[in-house]
Formats: sequence, structure tokens, C-alpha cells
Amino acid sequence: MLTVDLTGKTALVTGSSTGIGRAIALGLARNGADVAVNYARSQEAAEEVGREVEAMGRRCVVVQANVSELPDIERLFAEVEAAFGPRLDILVNNAGSLVRRELVADMTEKTYEQVMGVNFKSVVFCCRAAMPRLPDGTGRIINISSIAARNGGGPGASIYASSKAAVSCFTKALAKELAPRGITVNGIAPGVIATPFHDKFTTAETMARFKTMTPVGRHGVAEDMVGVALYLASPEASFATGETIEVNGGMLMD
Repeated sequence: MLTVDLTGKTALVTGSSTGIGRAIALGLARNGADVAVNYARSQEAAEEVGREVEAMGRRCVVVQANVSELPDIERLFAEVEAAFGPRLDILVNNAGSLVRRELVADMTEKTYEQVMGVNFKSVVFCCRAAMPRLPDGTGRIINISSIAARNGGGPGASIYASSKAAVSCFTKALAKELAPRGITVNGIAPGVIATPFHDKFTTAETMARFKTMTPVGRHGVAEDMVGVALYLASPEASFATGETIEVNGGMLMD
């Protein structure tokens, strides 16, 4: 298991009550960071993550906020600052959802706005809120994209895929903007990861088909994302910026 030294660092992971966000939050804590855990609805699960972080001897604050809404984002960052102080070292924009599968022919404006809100708007405005708090030279932003950003996603996921493609593009753009300050901005694009996301939106038959399409012969698990996140959060990644790293078991290769 990769280890890095994040002692004294503070991190915020959006959508970190379950799945990939939970795994990354715990991974950051194991490596020395104090962690802010954010959730929208899963309070009990988020509080359990908080207890696990504190059991490692780290500070933790658990904050409910819908990061697709600007007032909630402002409150989230204010509560994190109240707990940890004005400096934020690491922002992981993990919150996201397919919301519902809906073909373009049936697309409603509500679905479009919800999907773009939670997957893309949240990234843009959490980054904006973090920027004045991130220290020059060492600040880190990690945005969670998706394999769907490259392959267009499955049936009824066109806007989800497009929102994740926007995340990948925004990662490059913001990396250029923050490079003069020595702040890196990178992304992780998971493949098919066995998390509550797929429990909700993907049938067992489709998951079985995905497995046959994956050269390593298994689905990913949330912990498969942790090593990449730790590297990108670490001092060793100071010359890596604007990249989105594909972690998909070989399902998609360049």
C-alpha cells in the first residue's frame, strides 16, 4: 500500500460518506491528514467515516452540504475553516451522481440541471472557494472524473458522461490558471467500480458484462483509487498537473 507523508495537512473530500470518496478520505487520514468529510444525505455513513478518521488520531469535521448549491458550498468551506483554520491543503472533488438514466429524447431540463449541478457545477465552485485557501507551492486539487468522459457512458447517461468530460477539461484549464502559484490540479477517471453508485444505477447483468470487458478480470473497488489520490496529493507530484489518470483495469487504454 502506498504511503506518503501528509502530516499537518488538511483535506476536504466532497461526497465522502460512501464509495470512492470514503476510501480516499480514510486513505488521506491514514497518511497523516486531518479530513473534512462532506455528505448530502447519508449522515449516518458520514459520521462513521468521521469516527474512523478520529480513531487514527486525526482531526475530523463532518459537514452536510449539497455541493450543487452555492450557499451550501460557502457554508461548507466556512465550517471547514472554523474547524481547521484558514488553510486548506487538499481538495478532492468527489461528489457526483448519475441522478437517473434518461435518454436524450426524453431529457427534462430538471434532469440536465441536477446532473450538471452535482457533477460539474460542484467542481467549479468548490475549486473557486478553495483557491484563496490553498497554499502556494503545495496546494493540491484532485477532481474525480469517469471513464464515461471518454466513452460516452451507457444508455441514459449522456449528460452524466458529458458532465464528467467537462470535469476533465476544466481540470486542464484550472491547472494552467493555478500553475504560477505552484498549485497542482489533476483528475482521476475511475472505470467500473463496485460501489453504491452501481448498486443504484446498473443491473447485475450489466455489471457482469462490464467484468468480461475488463482485461484484469474484475471490477474495481473504491480502494483502487486511493494510491493514485495519495500520489497526486503528495509533494512527489509537484510536477504533475493538468492530467487525468485513468484507473479502469484496462477497459479503456490509450
